[in-house]
Amino acid sequence: MFSFTRMIFSVSAALALASLNSVLAMPVASNSAGPLVTRATAPSPAFVIYTDKFVSADVLPPAAQLAGFNVVALSFLTLAGARDQAQAFAALTADQRTAKKTEYNQAGINIIVSAFGETDTPTTSGADPVGTANTMAQFVLANALDGIDVDYEDLQAMNKGDGAAEQWVSQFTTTLRQTLPQGQFILTHAPLAPWLSPNAQFAAGAYLTVDKNVGSLIDWYNIQFYNQGLYTDCNGLLNAAGAPFPGSSLFEIVKNGVSINKLVIGKPGSAADATNGFMDPATLGTCVAQAKAQGWNAGIMAFEFPEADSTWISAAKGGAFQ
Repeated sequence: MFSFTRMIFSVSAALALASLNSVLAMPVASNSAGPLVTRATAPSPAFVIYTDKFVSADVLPPAAQLAGFNVVALSFLTLAGARDQAQAFAALTADQRTAKKTEYNQAGINIIVSAFGETDTPTTSGADPVGTANTMAQFVLANALDGIDVDYEDLQAMNKGDGAAEQWVSQFTTTLRQTLPQGQFILTHAPLAPWLSPNAQFAAGAYLTVDKNVGSLIDWYNIQFYNQGLYTDCNGLLNAAGAPFPGSSLFEIVKNGVSINKLVIGKPGSAADATNGFMDPATLGTCVAQAKAQGWNAGIMAFEFPEADSTWISAAKGGAFQ
């Protein structure tokens, strides 16, 4: 995902960009977490909105502006600590966070944090997956969040094809679940769509391998169907992605062995929120209606507020969802 306060890099068709260096995982300053309690049940279908840009002193907008969504992801919790909206939410007083959580939960919206983002390189940087997961899980607990999204985009590590990236993500996910149990906390991932297709460029299997390793621990995938020069019409998005990443459209991913129930269609809220792959929400809605008619029901993800809001998601649902 693009970060508002960091330089924007496009992901080329070959996914061969050099990754930025990141510092190793370090403790996140936070209030001590209370006892573990049941917090969130993963919604199905999921309608997810990311928030990285500054909104207001209240951090999140009034819940009414996000009507139609049921998950909002504070972006981003990085190896160097919380940044942007994740940092702003953590900086609120405990009473302010409680009030906002209450407002959103009453509106049926879960609040989670999104980890990493496009400029973090966990595997390449040598970050410890266990220590990083434990630090980030404590951030979730300390801020009374409903879960975490894993936006792993270490392109250099995945392109090596030596299995290190897949192993890192798998171990990180397993460790997160030890502190954030399934059924009590939401745990999602946000892979690039090509990583869910067989491709010689990702010799170790990319997210197809991750899904085999730890897919049972992941509630759903917020798939980034953008930034690849593909997925710009319904056929490309749903049925036949085409070169350079054949096999990466929605129903091709199902054929690749990933559960149809976990494949959330992710799109940018506006053309400015991605390098390419934007579809206006009304057009996206026609694709969503087609997918729903073919048995898909997982949901929609948008990056990001305020370009995507209640009006955007209403159109994107295409009459297929309430």
